[in-house]
Order: sequence, then C-alpha cells, then structure tokens
Amino acid sequence: MASIGGTVRDLVTAALTDPDPDGAARWQAITLLQKRADHETFTEARRLCAGATSHERILGVDILGQLGRPGLPFAHRSMPVLRYIAASEHDVMVLYSVLIAFGHLKDPKALPSVIDLAAHPDSRVRYGAAYALPNVLGDPPDEEGLATLRKLADDPDEDVADWARLGMALVTGDLDDSDR
Repeated sequence: MASIGGTVRDLVTAALTDPDPDGAARWQAITLLQKRADHETFTEARRLCAGATSHERILGVDILGQLGRPGLPFAHRSMPVLRYIAASEHDVMVLYSVLIAFGHLKDPKALPSVIDLAAHPDSRVRYGAAYALPNVLGDPPDEEGLATLRKLADDPDEDVADWARLGMALVTGDLDDSDR
C-alpha cells in the first residue's frame, strides 16, 4: 500500500477517497489520526461530524470513536459530540457508526443514547445497539440496559438477535432463553 501523508488534511483526504467504509486505506488513515491524538485531529473530526455528506459524518464519527477510547486525551470530549449526533442524525449508517463508536468508548454515559437507538426501525441501527450495549452497561450492569439487550436478543433480524445473545452471555454468562 502506498504511504499516506502525515498531515491531518492528507489523512482525512485519504480516508474520504476510499469508498469502502471498511477499506484498508481508510482505516490506516484513521489509525494514524488516532496516534496523533492532538487538538487539530479532534477539531477536524468534530468538523467532519457536521459535514454535508454522510460519508464525511461517518468518517468524523469513526475518528472520534478512536480518539475517545479510554485513556486517550479526548475520551471526555468525544462523548458529547457523539451523543448529540445520536439524538439528531437520520442517516442509518451514521447512526450505526455512532453506536460502534459508543462500543469502542466503553462509557456508560452513552447508555441512554444506545437504549433509544435500540428501538430504531432499521436493523443495522439495532445491530449497532446490540454491539454497543454490553460495552456501556456499567458495573454492575444497568437493569434497563440489560432489559434492552434481552429484547434485542429476540429481534426478528437474526444478526441483531445473535449479537445481542452474545452480548448477554458476555455480560451475565446467562445462556438460558427461558427468562426472555
């Protein structure tokens, strides 16, 4: 793979140029931006979150989901931006990315947003909620969050239900379906 330039603008351009949301060039750029972990990168990610296109907003969310990981300097500043997007965004894939970011951040402050989005009509958003919930339930696990995860374990979409059941097993060790 060709080397990607080191400025924030070069890295963002490289990520936006990759049409695949899971593309190697895109995630290499995001990884390099995470390693920068500086104010310039955070500011650019926040700007992207307000972008005109869903592609820009998804990139901004994905960067914040990496910059805001526990122990990194922007953990406390990423969450309010992501919670705002969770409450105001309509694009399904942006919401999905927000939920994946919440899962990466592992911050129980995301729980109300995740619970709200778990009832979304689109299965991709519910899948993101099923991914995020086990990571944001807190310790001890929040009862409303557990109830939401149990509900997702009965989701009509098989992928959502499977991921939620895995989440329940990870959180509680409960593999018994009789209480659902």
